[in-house]
Amino acid sequence: MAADGLHENETLASLKSEAESLKGKLEEERAKLHDVELHQVAERVEALGQFVMKTRRTLKGHGNKVLCMDWCKDKRRIVSSSQDGKVIVWDSFTTNKEHAVTMPCTWVMACAYAPSGCAIACGGLDNKCSVYPLTFDKNENMAAKKKSVAMHTNYLSACSFTNSDMQILTASGDGTCALWDVESGQLLQSFHGHGADVLCLDLAPSETGNTFVSGGCDKKAMVWDMRSGQCVQAFETHESDINSVRYYPSGDAFASGSDDATCRLYDLRADREVAIYSKESIIFGASSVDFSLSGRLLFAGYNDYTINVWDVLKGSRVSILFGHENRVSTLRVSPDGTAFCSGSWDHTLRVWA
Repeated sequence: MAADGLHENETLASLKSEAESLKGKLEEERAKLHDVELHQVAERVEALGQFVMKTRRTLKGHGNKVLCMDWCKDKRRIVSSSQDGKVIVWDSFTTNKEHAVTMPCTWVMACAYAPSGCAIACGGLDNKCSVYPLTFDKNENMAAKKKSVAMHTNYLSACSFTNSDMQILTASGDGTCALWDVESGQLLQSFHGHGADVLCLDLAPSETGNTFVSGGCDKKAMVWDMRSGQCVQAFETHESDINSVRYYPSGDAFASGSDDATCRLYDLRADREVAIYSKESIIFGASSVDFSLSGRLLFAGYNDYTINVWDVLKGSRVSILFGHENRVSTLRVSPDGTAFCSGSWDHTLRVWA
């Protein structure tokens, strides 16, 4: 050991202070590149006009808090999961339920639609991620075809298929993210670096993109390389848990929503936070964020039952949407950008357009 002469606590303390000073130097280097604010650059951009969004559909059927939802690539079907242990596939046009699965546990915190639209994945307090194939045979027992893919040592907080049905990415309360092969259930890559529960993840939008971003209870947002398993960028400016992360449509930036009642925009090329979306009057945490298809709007669901719509460039709030009767827990813009769906602790989902 290099530090034979030193006491153990001394070495720890000195290493800690060295790490802090290095962190400080990094921040200084970052600050040198920081020449202008996003909203200053955007001053010449035309302001957004008045726009009206209303609840167009309400999906009722969960017996408890809706915790997660995802759109199918067909722009029509939605999968949602709830605290009552149910996972439901909906037709968002007719509000009909097409499939329902009862999970062996309550608190199904994660669900995702496969890119092909032929399967769904979900998990929660059972510490695993299960994949169910979807068929239109009404008499079929879906639970019989269930495949357990991922195993964590703590609850599953988020899951997402990569660009095929064959691989699935999971985030967990055990502080790790992992990439799994759906067929064999084999662990392909694990991602260690968060100091606490990982709460959310999002895959980079490009087909070739081999990166994803995760956020967690350690207030950090981390960008990972899926091939190497290494963290390539980390951002630590939030003051509380990061509940949601979402890539900007171009893949060059991402937004995060946090319990500190702010949403923030991080530019990956500039390697820094470029915008904060907050107001004095907003004191409740943001649970879920997503971008409009153009990237000009950021939709954010909050614990005060509202959805705020932010102008990404100018940093101002352009609209506030009321309707849910409890916390908004999940929010996703549809693949064609014509609507978005929000899920809430009031047991319902709403489709807005």
